[in-house]
Amino acid sequence: MIAALQQAVTRIAELGGPVVLLLAALSVLVCAVVLYKLWQFAAARVGSHRALKLAVAAWDAGEPGAARDHLGRSRSYLRPVIDMALSEQSDPHRLEAEAEARFARLESGFRLLDSVAQLAPLLGLFGTVLGMISAFQALQEAGAQVDPSILAGGIWVALLTTAVGLAVTMPTALILSWFESRMDRERVFAQQALHSILAPETQVAPAHA
Repeated sequence: MIAALQQAVTRIAELGGPVVLLLAALSVLVCAVVLYKLWQFAAARVGSHRALKLAVAAWDAGEPGAARDHLGRSRSYLRPVIDMALSEQSDPHRLEAEAEARFARLESGFRLLDSVAQLAPLLGLFGTVLGMISAFQALQEAGAQVDPSILAGGIWVALLTTAVGLAVTMPTALILSWFESRMDRERVFAQQALHSILAPETQVAPAHA
């Protein structure tokens, strides 16, 4: 297996040079980060707030007991924040800070994905420039006996790095956009839930756990 991996790396290096190797390494890193974020989102129950919604609705309707019952069935990462809001914690800034701390943990790795999405096409362009330089150097060394295949082969290898760079950039940017949209929805839900608890339609005395 190791020998096959070494052969694959050597083949990639021969086709596109060190830039393609670097882009391949970045693609592996992106895949690892994406898989980890998917697991983290699933473990935190991102987007799965049915019990919390029922708890907030019950509290808003003046039913603190039912709100506590629904809250107890929740497995969402936002449950501690909602629990604080139901337990006489009336400072909205404190509650928002607690929610933001949890959002920050879920958003870790986003900056890395954004950096790769911006850097990969530049690396591809850099590899193309290096490839074109090598191609024209080979053409110059050929002197009067110019072989068009030398130039064509060099250009093909050079453009390969651009293609690889774009192949890394596009899915990375798309996945990052999807992650960010999920977190935007989480913030909207948290704000609506906290505001509903702090200013319910039916005023009730908070029920202690």
